[in-house]
Amino acid sequence: MNAPVTSWHRGPLASYDCETSGVSVSTDHIVSAALIHPNGQTTQWLSDLDGAEIPKAASDVHGISTEHARAHGRPAKQVVDQIAHALAGELACQAALVVMNAPFDLSLLDAECRRHGVRTVADRLGTWVSPIVDPLVLDRAVDRFRRGKRTLEALAAHYGVPLTDAHTADADAAAALDVACAVAEKYPALQVPASVLHDWQVQWHARWAADFQAHLKKSGKPASIDGSWPVRPNGGTA
Repeated sequence: MNAPVTSWHRGPLASYDCETSGVSVSTDHIVSAALIHPNGQTTQWLSDLDGAEIPKAASDVHGISTEHARAHGRPAKQVVDQIAHALAGELACQAALVVMNAPFDLSLLDAECRRHGVRTVADRLGTWVSPIVDPLVLDRAVDRFRRGKRTLEALAAHYGVPLTDAHTADADAAAALDVACAVAEKYPALQVPASVLHDWQVQWHARWAADFQAHLKKSGKPASIDGSWPVRPNGGTA
């Protein structure tokens, strides 16, 4: 008799989120980050950004000022190195890592590692960054034509997941984990091993990017949308 398949959401899990100085992978930086587990165990980081300014637009979102980061943050290189080490450790132990909009958070971490001269998550693993679970990719795939926003706040509301203190790394990481599991419970077809789901998401995100690019072109707004997932080579575009 074959053993039952263990769904990714019933196996080892962790969730990662970061708050940043902006939305550009090539020029912006990690301000704060959190790695959480289903049992509530949480590791948090705050960077001093090597003294760089946090733009008011970013500070207004996550509530971390330049002065607070300088006073309470640890050296940026140390923070980036520790985050990459922690994420690689989870993945090396075969934990599925939940990351909302992974191509941004993981690509920014990749870029930060390169800027600070520390090993990337992929370098530490010696292979692809996997398995990742992205609630945004899952939701787009299972409810493709639903109208409305697909921000974390919107997904949390749609799937009945509490989200307090939105745009703080620990709260967002916790909500992303709960949303991902809620999607799996609602759509049993997603209850597969993490490695299988990871490969599906690579395909789903590529399809979404191609469709979105075609839509923009049809609307007279030509753009190149990077379909890479979960990490964009050299940052990529939206």
